[in-house]
Amino acid sequence: MIWTYVVFTIGVLVVVGIDLGLATRAHAAPTMRGAAVWSAVWIALAVGFGFWIAHRRGTADALTFFAAYLTEDSLSLDNIVVFVAVFAYFGVPLAYQHRVLFWGILGAVVMRGSMVAAGIALLSRFTWITYVFGAFLVYAGIRALRKTGDPSAAGGRMLRLVARFVPVTAECRDASFFQRVDGRLHVTPLFVALIVIELSDAVFATDSLPAVFGVTRDPFIVYTSNMLAVLGLRSLYFLVSGFIPRLRYVRYGLAAILVFVGGKMLLGEVIDVPIWLSLAVIVLAIAVATAASLIAASREPDDPGRRGHRSGKRGRDDALW
Repeated sequence: MIWTYVVFTIGVLVVVGIDLGLATRAHAAPTMRGAAVWSAVWIALAVGFGFWIAHRRGTADALTFFAAYLTEDSLSLDNIVVFVAVFAYFGVPLAYQHRVLFWGILGAVVMRGSMVAAGIALLSRFTWITYVFGAFLVYAGIRALRKTGDPSAAGGRMLRLVARFVPVTAECRDASFFQRVDGRLHVTPLFVALIVIELSDAVFATDSLPAVFGVTRDPFIVYTSNMLAVLGLRSLYFLVSGFIPRLRYVRYGLAAILVFVGGKMLLGEVIDVPIWLSLAVIVLAIAVATAASLIAASREPDDPGRRGHRSGKRGRDDALW
């Protein structure tokens, strides 16, 4: 069984290496077309892998994989909101953002792999953890409905913390994480942004991973769905970041998913929710929230300030959420 994990991991790392190699050779900001192509590649890999599971393990497991993948992919929209805000706060030019996201997402893969293993071990040894996860997801969903404030606030706190131990350069001069200024080693805003992104992913994983565990306890499906969703996040960011400020109601869809999965975990001994229904609820929640957001945005005059994060200047994007 272990060979399937090894082969899958090697396969996705090869694709990541190709993605990084092409991005490095381009020496320019990712284009919308390139982001769309790579987003399509990662989605195609996920769909193809789901069909492979259907062939090897049956339709039920394939539907479970798709439900887990869509759950993780949907909840990843919160990560993109933070990416937009953090890059705006630190004034990271678009041309350098792909490097930060590449290393940030690779770090997230290692961290989430460890969290998946820990979560499976806990659930197999202590069955009551299911109810803890379920209650936490319901709480997280309710909390998401009342979410306010500036997502980049953590950036300022982290910048002050890092500056206590090592000097930080005032701006991003290139794609380096470290620079020497007057013979003294400095970290750049890119490095601080990377730390904030890693920490934010750890926080969001406390919501998304229990949600995936609410869909399935199969360690292989949990691992593969998480990896494919997270690894496609970099391309997805460059594709949809410009639209994120307009998706004002998406957080309600995410909250609905969290509450639904949490309720499913809490009532699992009483109500058996079929996997096709879980998949339908996840798709419907995101589709309705996205459609409502786009309809509301189309009725408002276009505000150029909503796209201020692409200017690369330090500042706050108050339009987020």
